[in-house]
Amino acid sequence: MPEPSPPAARLALAGIIAAGRGAVVTGAASGIGLATAKRLAARGMHVCLTDIDETALDRAHEEVRAAAQGGRVMSAACDVADMAAMTALKDRVLDTFEDVALVMNNAVARHSGGCLDEHENWRRTIDVGLFGVINGCQAFGPTMTASGKPGMIVNVGSKQGITNPPGRPHYNVAKAAVKSYTELLQHELRNTDGGAVTAHLLVPGMTTTGGREHRDGAWWPDQVVDFMLAALERGDFYIICPDGEVTPEMDAKRMLWATHDITENRPPLTRWHPDFKADFDAFGP
Repeated sequence: MPEPSPPAARLALAGIIAAGRGAVVTGAASGIGLATAKRLAARGMHVCLTDIDETALDRAHEEVRAAAQGGRVMSAACDVADMAAMTALKDRVLDTFEDVALVMNNAVARHSGGCLDEHENWRRTIDVGLFGVINGCQAFGPTMTASGKPGMIVNVGSKQGITNPPGRPHYNVAKAAVKSYTELLQHELRNTDGGAVTAHLLVPGMTTTGGREHRDGAWWPDQVVDFMLAALERGDFYIICPDGEVTPEMDAKRMLWATHDITENRPPLTRWHPDFKADFDAFGP
């Protein structure tokens, strides 16, 4: 866990996570999205929750409203893969809050299967996991940048989008693309004249979300939010969360090993290749 940010570092959040400013969280009915929405509401922000699960969204709305400290809470069932729906959501949010300071693109779809799995499973995972992020950025980003006010866009990636472990290629591909998109988005934002909006990539570790049974070593969503807020205070772009089993040092070595597959012209995914097991074990955990 990082050391607490010094007062000067907290300027990164000054005027963003603040009472009276607006926030939008997708995939907000549970897990990291819900935990984030509650934390923002507790800081006095106006918060809009969106999710495709209307029943879960209604429950989440009540939890966030109970946590709110003076800000408004609204919720809207929305398919983030539908750009028209996201544009309509943006209009509703601005009509209600008149301002958006923070957007967290957190919604995701997961399917098991292989690289040759049926097209529909691939399509839905990419539509939600990648285009849901792009749609959120394109719906809200231009208004945020045009306002001249400080703001943040937080896109949720995954370590699987960096190290690419076998087993769930749909998800890996979507999250790898989110990483690339968010890097490029931040490059554009930091080169925008007078730009006060920044983009950030949240990469959770093993986390108990979505009503799943808690696993030993997994973090709870609140722990991820604590880590994320501290990183945002520092102005970090890459927010790589550890967990109870994986340390930051282990994450760094695994990511470096994956990069070395390219730079050393090895076969792909040698971390899981029996011919390279001894080399990987010697490299690090």
